[in-house]
Amino acid sequence: MSRVQLPESTLREYRRFSLYNSPYPAHDAGCAIDLYPATNVGCSPIAGEVVETRTVRAPSKSYADDEEHLILVDVDLGASGIDVESPGQGLVARVLHVRPTVTSGDWISVGDSLGSMVRSGFFAPWVENHVHVGFRRPSQHLHRAGGSLPVDVGVDVEPLPWDGTGTVIEVGETYALLDAPEHPATGERFAGVGATVGTDEPAKTAGSARRVALDGGFAHYAAGGALGSVGRERADETVSFLDQPIGARTNRTVTWRDVDVLANGDRITGLSLFVGIDPSFGAKLVCPDWECSVGEQVRVTVRDSDDPIRLG
Repeated sequence: MSRVQLPESTLREYRRFSLYNSPYPAHDAGCAIDLYPATNVGCSPIAGEVVETRTVRAPSKSYADDEEHLILVDVDLGASGIDVESPGQGLVARVLHVRPTVTSGDWISVGDSLGSMVRSGFFAPWVENHVHVGFRRPSQHLHRAGGSLPVDVGVDVEPLPWDGTGTVIEVGETYALLDAPEHPATGERFAGVGATVGTDEPAKTAGSARRVALDGGFAHYAAGGALGSVGRERADETVSFLDQPIGARTNRTVTWRDVDVLANGDRITGLSLFVGIDPSFGAKLVCPDWECSVGEQVRVTVRDSDDPIRLG
């Protein structure tokens, strides 16, 4: 299946991105990307002509809007800097989570505002506002949630070493943000929380050549991603994190093992993992039932589980 590759110039317009941090079919095997702008303006990651906008009902959630919005764009590949196999077949972008101020027939360029981002009932409460984009061929069903092409990123992703420790720097109702791991080159390189691949035993001494960056909801969603250049097309390699095997990857998709994530010995929902270039990079703990405060020291650990938390 053809991959659609977004260029580095576009990705740098956003603070962070994630290919896997969602339980919904649109993100299966990294077939969509969530892009997190610095403001609530839904900046377009593509250029082309708007062919349709529509509004649909979303699941009812106390913290979210009950409407979701879809913007379909006939992509101009050259103006968007997008690389895709068989470009002559055309490409349509599906943009979600933006209340559109554009209409059918409008021409948009990369970076243009499509409208304000919205929190719909498809969001988990700990997820920040973002622009979701997936790609289809014009001959495909353009409204169904699943069926998009795999999305690739035209950047190197640096895996960051982390021992699981950090200090709480921000607390929300459902999450806590740590100050670690630290980003080594904010604004210059994309980075994610590092893990090791290729062994059934925790690879404590593995060199950087065998490291990947984790992406997705670990381990509260069924699968996540192992991003980087380490044998992406290889299958059935064990992924290890914090001295614990956590899953097996096929290409870049990791099926999480049955594990629990602990914070200071207490089970929490999991970790919300992404790739970023901004200074507020540290690990995000998903912990709606766990109390902590700013300044608290935290150690994150992982263990095998007979009853893992699974949200989707």
